[in-house]
Amino acid sequence: MSDRTLGILGLGRIGGAVARIGSAFGMKVIAWSQNLTAQHAAEAGATAVSKEELFTRADILTIHTLLSRRTRRLVDEAMIARMKSDAWLIKTSRGPIVDEGALIETLGAQRIGGYAVHVFAEEPLPLAHPFRTLPNVLATPHIGYVAEDLYRTFYGDSARAIAGWLGQT
Repeated sequence: MSDRTLGILGLGRIGGAVARIGSAFGMKVIAWSQNLTAQHAAEAGATAVSKEELFTRADILTIHTLLSRRTRRLVDEAMIARMKSDAWLIKTSRGPIVDEGALIETLGAQRIGGYAVHVFAEEPLPLAHPFRTLPNVLATPHIGYVAEDLYRTFYGDSARAIAGWLGQT
């Protein structure tokens, strides 16, 4: 892995943790986000680069940004076209951040190595969706919430809501 470059789009809390993991594997870590400073990137163990450079240099490009008006279709046809032919795009952020039509076309033509995804633009993913049949797509269920602290929060909130409702009857 030490000869590979990990590109991170969105170097916030999760992206920063991913940067540390990439560094632990000896990867070169580069990052871009709309408000990223060189200092913040360095603190996370990454080098800040332009968005274009991120897509051009990354062997593995992982997306960790929130969905907003600014990030909807942030990964468009032009950015996907910059990717290396053996690069993998990994998306654990909300679906509409990536131009799905352009990505499906790119994957079908095998112009990038592959795509790993667990959050889709349309959920549940329709049975006839190309992500279900393309050989260079790794699609998994959206299970990022499966962590002990989140279970404590979900169950605690649920129990408080039920108790509050019962107290009102």
